[in-house]
Amino acid sequence: MTTIYEQRPGLSRRELLKRGTLGAALIITGNAVISPDRAWGMETTALKPETMATLIKLARDIYPHDAVSDRFYAIAVKGHETKAGTDAKHKELIEAGIADLDKRAGGGGYRGLGWEDDRVKILRDIETTPFFQAVRGDLVVSFYNQKELWPHFGYEGESYSKGGYIARGFNDIEWL
Repeated sequence: MTTIYEQRPGLSRRELLKRGTLGAALIITGNAVISPDRAWGMETTALKPETMATLIKLARDIYPHDAVSDRFYAIAVKGHETKAGTDAKHKELIEAGIADLDKRAGGGGYRGLGWEDDRVKILRDIETTPFFQAVRGDLVVSFYNQKELWPHFGYEGESYSKGGYIARGFNDIEWL
C-alpha cells in the first residue's frame, strides 16, 4: 500500500530560520509575552498574552521583513493593547478576530501553522473583515513610523530640518 503525502517545496533558508528561531522565540507567561533570545518583553493587561503573541505573528505575516526583530512588531501592535484597555468594543474585535484566526488554523492555532503560505491563505480569506482592516490599517502607521527602523528601509526621515529635498538630490535626474 502506497501512502501519498502532500509535496511541499524544499525548506527555504527563510523557513528554516523562521522555524528554528522565530517560532520558539516568544514565551507566554502570566500576563506577559517575552523574547528571551532578543532581550525584550511586553506586559499585557487588557488583552490576553496569547492574543498579543498572535498579533505579533499576524503583523509579521502582513508586513514581512525577515531582518526585522519581533520587538518592532510588538511595539507596532502594542496600541491594540492600550486601546483595548479603554474601549470594550475594540477589545472584543481583537479577541474575537484572533479566536477566528485560531479556529480557521485548526488544532495548533494560527501561531502553530509552520508554513507562512498556510497563514497567508487564512489572511486572504479574512482581508475584508473589520478585524483585519483594523489591524492592517494601524500597522501601516505604527510599524513604519518607528524611527529605529527607518535606516533599515533606507528612509532618512523628514527633510525640512536638513534643508529640504531640493538641495539634497531631489533634482538629481541620474536615476532615470
